[in-house]
Amino acid sequence: MITVENLSKRYGNTTVVDGVSLTVERNSITAIVGTSGSGKSTLLRMINRLVEPSSGRVLIDGRDTRDEPAYLLRRHIGYVIQGNGLFPHRTVAENIATVPRLLGWEARRIEARVAELLEVFALDPASYAHALPHQLSGGQQQRVGVARALAAEPMVLLMDEPFGALDPIIRAKAQDDLLDIQRRFGMTVVLVTHDMDEAFRLGTQVAVMSGGRLLQYDRPAVLLTQPADPFVARMTGLADRAMRLLSLVTAGEAALPGTCDGPAVPPTATLREVLSELLWRGADSARVVDAEGRVRGQLTVGAILARGRP
Repeated sequence: MITVENLSKRYGNTTVVDGVSLTVERNSITAIVGTSGSGKSTLLRMINRLVEPSSGRVLIDGRDTRDEPAYLLRRHIGYVIQGNGLFPHRTVAENIATVPRLLGWEARRIEARVAELLEVFALDPASYAHALPHQLSGGQQQRVGVARALAAEPMVLLMDEPFGALDPIIRAKAQDDLLDIQRRFGMTVVLVTHDMDEAFRLGTQVAVMSGGRLLQYDRPAVLLTQPADPFVARMTGLADRAMRLLSLVTAGEAALPGTCDGPAVPPTATLREVLSELLWRGADSARVVDAEGRVRGQLTVGAILARGRP
């Protein structure tokens, strides 16, 4: 879907991004992590040419992004920034409709798309369509920002620290929303974050950057168990890597045959969450029970701990 080939960005004698190559698969979420100044945001912005590369190229569906004017390219790529960037004097509906209007959509089509997205993000059109951004909570503003990025039905969504300003509870809900809409619309998402837990929760693949270079690009489990160098190991977390590994596996995926008398946990719970529940209750095993009340199997403390080792 997205192919980055030997991409670099230089400002005078300073190289901000240094020869990065990677491939983002269709309908996936790729998270880019790194310390401040690692080049992760610059790399993201070169995908939609908010920043022009010094060398290298970006292909989307095999087409070089330089083959059309940058402003036209960006109309077909959703883009979300930290703090949402809503136009303060436009209503929620007007904010969401920004790109469709630029593309010349008919009014009825725009109205239908705005209503659809408000429903997707649990914002009642009758209550929120005509509200101004300052009348919304921080979480609601963020949802409107994502809705605006999705309005023109893009297949690529770029997100630069989109949840950094949200408090932990709202941030977790925003992450869940992103996973839901990614599955619903089948988008390809590239997300910049400094939060490794967020990267592992959301990312199908995770790119670790430092000093403008791509150090490792792989699945979260591989980054945890086979870090390419000491910096990647430190970024992924030496102290809690076992717990992070347990966070990558759900109870439904790890359930063993049979049942037990332990507490019930949903198939969507992570093994980290199940282990925490068992420790809190002083139990040795849990039943994995789906929303219809069917027992999908069981999990023991021993089986969970075995999953926390490489």
